[in-house]
Amino acid sequence: MNANKEIADIRTDYTKKSLTETDVDVNPITQFTTWWHEALNSKFDEVNAMTLATSDGNNVPRVRTVLLKGYDERGFIFFTNYDSRKGKHIESNPNVCLLFFWKELERQVIITGRAEKISPEESIAYFNSRPEGSKLGAWASAQSAVIAGAAFLKETFNFYRERFKHGEIPKPPHWGGYRVKPHTIEFWQGRPSRMHDRIQYSLQDNGSWKIQRLAP
Repeated sequence: MNANKEIADIRTDYTKKSLTETDVDVNPITQFTTWWHEALNSKFDEVNAMTLATSDGNNVPRVRTVLLKGYDERGFIFFTNYDSRKGKHIESNPNVCLLFFWKELERQVIITGRAEKISPEESIAYFNSRPEGSKLGAWASAQSAVIAGAAFLKETFNFYRERFKHGEIPKPPHWGGYRVKPHTIEFWQGRPSRMHDRIQYSLQDNGSWKIQRLAP
């Protein structure tokens, strides 16, 4: 059996819903909230999972999945180690892209914008809400660094568990949140015969949003 032919023959025809310029709200955050609640109500796993694309100082891209931890008119928030690969990429090039893929609804949301660190107070508030193991993990893992092995990671975790066993676990200075401030937000609804609906919002200089349909 030709594996490439098997892959090429995988097809899904999208038929659940449609999306028009008159359907969407004038504000993309309001429109995102509508889709977000529909995704939540669908009760599928990891509804807040989003792909984050960054690039380094040489424009070499990299993608990974992170978790949305909040959003509002200012942007979309996730948390990480500032010294991680993604953190170093953002430091050298803050232009990023986020992708939500909600296959159960045959939908995508694609967000381009600039990532900026949120305030220390916001990061501390979220860190304090995390389970103890997650707090210790933030101290124990030098995210993206090469390590000697799993045993080293376990030893480091145990070191910090012992260190903080008699008090609160503070937020590490190298850990915190980013807010992606959107420049464009595209809402993609799968449609039959690959005639997908794509409605894009583009931020204008006066703070308003321009709505346009894109070809599928």
